Amino acid sequence: MTIDLGPIHELTRYPVKSMAGVSADSAFLGWHGLAGDRRFAFRRLGDHSGFPWLSASRLPELILYHPFGLDARTGEPLPTHVRTPTGTELELRGLELEREIAERLGGGVELMNLKHGIFDDAAISVITFATIAGIGRTAETELDPRRFRANIVLDTRDQTPFDEDDWLGGTLLFGDAEPHPALRVTSRDLRCMMINLDPDTAAQDARIMKAVVALNDNYAGVYGTVVQTGAIHVGQHVTLVR
Repeated sequence: MTIDLGPIHELTRYPVKSMAGVSADSAFLGWHGLAGDRRFAFRRLGDHSGFPWLSASRLPELILYHPFGLDARTGEPLPTHVRTPTGTELELRGLELEREIAERLGGGVELMNLKHGIFDDAAISVITFATIAGIGRTAETELDPRRFRANIVLDTRDQTPFDEDDWLGGTLLFGDAEPHPALRVTSRDLRCMMINLDPDTAAQDARIMKAVVALNDNYAGVYGTVVQTGAIHVGQHVTLVR
C-alpha cells in the first residue's frame, strides 16, 4: 500500500546537542541522519554513567545558545561559533564557551565531536503539524514546532494527530526521482521534559508534556533508520509505503 502523506514543511539540524537548531531549505539524508546533525555535545566531566552528555533537561538555558557559521573543512555543514543567550559570539571549540557552560552548570564540561553523531535513540526524527496542533489544543496553547526538535516536520494531508504511530514498519520515500531517499520508520518518539521548554526563553510549561502523556502515552512523532541516502528539501512530497 502506498499513501501520499504530503510535503516537507521544515528541515532542521541540531549541530550541538540540546542547543538551538539550524533551519535549512535542503539537507543531505545520510546513513547517520541529516548531515551536520548532533555532531557535537558537551560531556559532563566526572560522569561515568552510560549517558554523560549535557542536555537541556539538566541545563534548560542550553537551548538558548545558537550555533552559526560554516566550517568548510569538514565536508558537513558544521558551525564555527555559538551565540550565547546574552548575544556574545564565541568559538564553538574555544575554551571561553566551555567555561561559560561549565559555570552555568556548576560542573566541568568538555566539548566532544563524534562524526557519526550523538543521538538519544535514533539518527532521524519526524513529526507532523497535525500532531503538534493536537497537543496544543489539549494544552490550550499554540505550540512552536521547535519544542519537539524534530529533523523533519511534515504538513500531512491527513490532519489526524499522532498518525505517525501508524507508520511503524513502513518506509517514507522522499520525492519522485529514483532512487528515492528513504527512511524506515522504526519506533515512536518517547518524549522528555524538553518539550516543556520555550525555545525562545527556556521557560517551562508543564502542560505540554502532560498533554502528550494524556493523549498518547507520552509519545509524539517517530524515529527512523535511513535505508537510502540522498538530498531532501522543503516542499518535497513524502510517500509512505507499507
